[in-house]
Amino acid sequence: MNTLKRRRFLLGAAAGAAAGLSLDSLALAAVTPPASKKLVVMPTKQVEAGVLEVGYHEAGPEDGHPIILLHGFPYDIHSFVEVVPKLAKQGYRVIVPHLRGHGSTRFLDDATPRSGQQAAIGQDLIDLMDALHIPEAVLAGYDWGGRAACVAAALKPSRCVGLVSVNSYLIQDISKANLPAPASVEAGFWYQFYFLTERGRAGLSANRKDIGHIMWKGNSPTWHFDEPTFNRSAQAWDNPDYVEVVLHSYRHRLGHAPGYPDYEETEAFLATLPKIAAPTITIDGTADGVIKATDGTASAAKFSGPRQHRQLAGVGHNPPQEAPQAFADAVLELARKGKWRT
Repeated sequence: MNTLKRRRFLLGAAAGAAAGLSLDSLALAAVTPPASKKLVVMPTKQVEAGVLEVGYHEAGPEDGHPIILLHGFPYDIHSFVEVVPKLAKQGYRVIVPHLRGHGSTRFLDDATPRSGQQAAIGQDLIDLMDALHIPEAVLAGYDWGGRAACVAAALKPSRCVGLVSVNSYLIQDISKANLPAPASVEAGFWYQFYFLTERGRAGLSANRKDIGHIMWKGNSPTWHFDEPTFNRSAQAWDNPDYVEVVLHSYRHRLGHAPGYPDYEETEAFLATLPKIAAPTITIDGTADGVIKATDGTASAAKFSGPRQHRQLAGVGHNPPQEAPQAFADAVLELARKGKWRT
């Protein structure tokens, strides 16, 4: 049995266990963790898309206008656990994929480079839309997921009906990777510098959960998440490609690793810092421990279409999980005003 067949067998077994679950607008299963607190778990499907077999959660009617929600690092699809039903209840088809290196998403070929560069995660989103026969969608995300959404919106403007991006324009200007940020900002990027080293590789391999816990607290200092909530997401980091994808992401963006040939043309385009034409709502949390909240003016020129900027008081780096209603409201506003062609 080859590698992909073995993976499909294991994933199929997991899917079989959840076969009784309904994937309707509230396609969520309740489990009881050791603390006796009911915790919602989002079941996933699998689809081959580009170089990946993507694990994704789906809710809402199949004929509803599509909304794709994209998580960051180190998080998973459960960042949207309270956002999904709010959107599905309004008649939208909601797709929430595990990014490469996370959850049940797997590479189809063992020989495919485990790239984490921005062109790769943006292309993954476009490939997923193709695989699910989604011609256009509202794209919404934060951190890595926000970057994937910005990249896809820039690469394929006609396929993005609207964009919600936490921390504004997230396409990286890698040509400026060696220019320092203020010291107070650099201090918060300790993990990025750590991942440039082989010690960091060993540390992420051995201590991915502990590193994630430290980052959650630092990223969102006002968010008082409990351990069952954290552990639910941490399971997604047991993915066999997690370490390599994460390391390449940070090494590439900081100029310490080359990109891969398949993405060279796309990276060249992204290096021009293309403008985003889709109607956009950008969001900053005023308690974000990674990127300081702004009034949005510094990135205004990067959006050629209608753009609003919102600050969420007391919210950190993970707005969909910390302020699900505000995040859902932003997505719904774009979806309702969107110029859907289909």
